[in-house]
Amino acid sequence: MRFRTRRYNGLHLFQRPFWPVCPMRFDLELPSQPSASHRVAVLLINLGTPDAPTPRAVRKYLAQFLSDPRVVEIPSFIWQVILRGLILPFRGRASAKKYAQVWMPEGSPLRVYTEKQVEGLRRLFAANDYHVIVDYAMRYGAPGIGAMLNQLKLEGADRILLLPMYPQYSSSTTATAFDDAFVALRRVRNQPEIRTVRHYADHPAYIAALAEQVRDYWRQHGQPDFAAGDKLVLSFHGVPKRTMDLGDPYHDQCQLTGSLLAAALGLTPVECRVTFQSRFGRAEWLQPYTAPTVAELGAGGVARVDVFCPGFTADCLETIEEIGIEVRDEFLKAGGRHFHRIPCLNASSAWVKAIGEIAAQHLQGWPVQTMQPLTAAA
Repeated sequence: MRFRTRRYNGLHLFQRPFWPVCPMRFDLELPSQPSASHRVAVLLINLGTPDAPTPRAVRKYLAQFLSDPRVVEIPSFIWQVILRGLILPFRGRASAKKYAQVWMPEGSPLRVYTEKQVEGLRRLFAANDYHVIVDYAMRYGAPGIGAMLNQLKLEGADRILLLPMYPQYSSSTTATAFDDAFVALRRVRNQPEIRTVRHYADHPAYIAALAEQVRDYWRQHGQPDFAAGDKLVLSFHGVPKRTMDLGDPYHDQCQLTGSLLAAALGLTPVECRVTFQSRFGRAEWLQPYTAPTVAELGAGGVARVDVFCPGFTADCLETIEEIGIEVRDEFLKAGGRHFHRIPCLNASSAWVKAIGEIAAQHLQGWPVQTMQPLTAAA
């Protein structure tokens, strides 16, 4: 950048650039009212979902998702040609058929369960006299993070906690959600105070909620016979191995969650294994891969495999269709006899209480009226 300078006592002092500087444009907002209530808000953030199980809606969603440079770390001018010329025309239609298999009467499972989590957290806070606004946003699709930050400001929130529904930190999930929030805030003149929750992979309330979810399923459907060789597989969403090599802590945090959950359930590493699913493309991703591992167990004489997805806080395409249909079919085809997909945390009372405890820790010092330990809502 070239600057005009002015000589002063033999020194050249920097002045403004010689081209005119365009002022930054801010979103129009109402003037701050001195009497306005100063409120606290918690914004749950999840990945996102298409608006409908149709090729057009899925292509729109995938275009936004797969164009994120934190998700696909390939130069944009190369990747966009591949994405729009090869991937979207074919993957959109195929993915739409899969979404149609899992779509609920109320809508996308991810959105339905996220809304139930919000409702449960609102009841929990109200029952404990926490004066906190609770809502949610999606990183891709609607409602967007920027739109919800604006909505919370309109409701009087000037302190906002961003709480991603990603227990394990990753650049391609947690970081991109924060990126989107901060980019949106660049357009805001009167910015709210922001706090973020980076991860809770080892939070006791999260681990306890996971263990309770597994035990509750076993109470209803019977427990695997681990003495006879049955297995529990903990399947996390995969990411390219290159991201781990470059310093992303996601792999280590998944292993940490897996070991803590196994200990809570009283299982050994032989009885409980950590795997990674949803590989995309030809690059090496985190291993071991879920589908081949489960198929090998079936081929090796394991009669029953239970698969649980601790990194997914709400059931979605990757858990219901990929695990519940595709991985199940591979296990049975390989010779396995009994396959069980344990539902995600969704809106279980233990998980809603855990979200509340995690949020309450990060709300300390903000005016929420009471900061007593949370008790379950009636």
